[in-house]
Amino acid sequence: MSRIRRAERWYIAALIGLAAAASGCDAPLQIFSSASESAARATSLTWFLIVLSGIIYVIVMAAMIVAMTRNRRRAASSVDMSDPGIRWIVIGGLVMPALVLAAVFVVSETATGRYPEQRPVLTLHVTGHQWWWEVEYDLPDPTQRFKTANEIHIPAGQPVRIILTSADVIHSFWVPRLQGKLDVIPGDTNDLRLLARAPGVYRGACQEFCGSQHANMGVVVFADDSATFSQWLGAQLAEAAPPTDSVTLMGQRLVVGGPCALCHTVRGTSALGQVAPDLTHVGSRTTIAAAMLPNTIGTLEAWIANAPALKPGTKMPTITMFDGQQLRAVAAYVASLK
Repeated sequence: MSRIRRAERWYIAALIGLAAAASGCDAPLQIFSSASESAARATSLTWFLIVLSGIIYVIVMAAMIVAMTRNRRRAASSVDMSDPGIRWIVIGGLVMPALVLAAVFVVSETATGRYPEQRPVLTLHVTGHQWWWEVEYDLPDPTQRFKTANEIHIPAGQPVRIILTSADVIHSFWVPRLQGKLDVIPGDTNDLRLLARAPGVYRGACQEFCGSQHANMGVVVFADDSATFSQWLGAQLAEAAPPTDSVTLMGQRLVVGGPCALCHTVRGTSALGQVAPDLTHVGSRTTIAAAMLPNTIGTLEAWIANAPALKPGTKMPTITMFDGQQLRAVAAYVASLK
């Protein structure tokens, strides 16, 4: 008996710890802390379902306890097993489930069926890949459209339209503090709106199992004030910064004339690959590998040399042609692209 009670205490403590982690302010993916009206409605829906489930559980357990207690007070021979109890079967098996499902349907439609009334100020095309996010800024001037990856900048306080599609398998785009999750489907598009109340950094992730590195397919949304967003947008529109010293010059030559150019684009150079993330301003991003690693010289060197060792299954191959000096030069050049 003492072992059972000890296990119960550990179980309760674990549940409390999980609840605290889920609702903590420092949790990367917070479902109980909203930064937009849409996320607030999703949070309200979550609490509604939790409370409703708790009430139903308590009612069912109470009914079971009452039935067990009542029958224990009577002799087995006096319990009438012939009464089918049609009224309670209809109420408990038909009427109550219908009322509960109707309530869930109405509340869910109310919570998830509305977009911000304002017209979007910006449209983004987000494509899911195994295992990273391609982001194209659809600006009014076609010559100014550009691509980035895994980190999305939007203006705070203004609605942004995101058109979602997939290049391979089904993914799911989810930034919990800004919006509910939405499937990303090959050959189809889904329409999402983001509107952050205030400037901030909001973590997201893929929420549809998409392969071995599904857990490492993150996304980061930066909601910037108007001045910061305009400055960031202007920097992104520019071509890649030219080398400033002999090391980055060597790195540029190796990138443009080596295997990197087969897959990656660096605007302003002859590297025009289209199958991997655009590297034109990769040095300005805070993370690499779909928010898996911090963007530092060390992680860049490790990723360039042997990406599959860090993220098994990634389509970027192991690069063996660079010696130590060349690898440092390539990493320095990539880090300089801000």
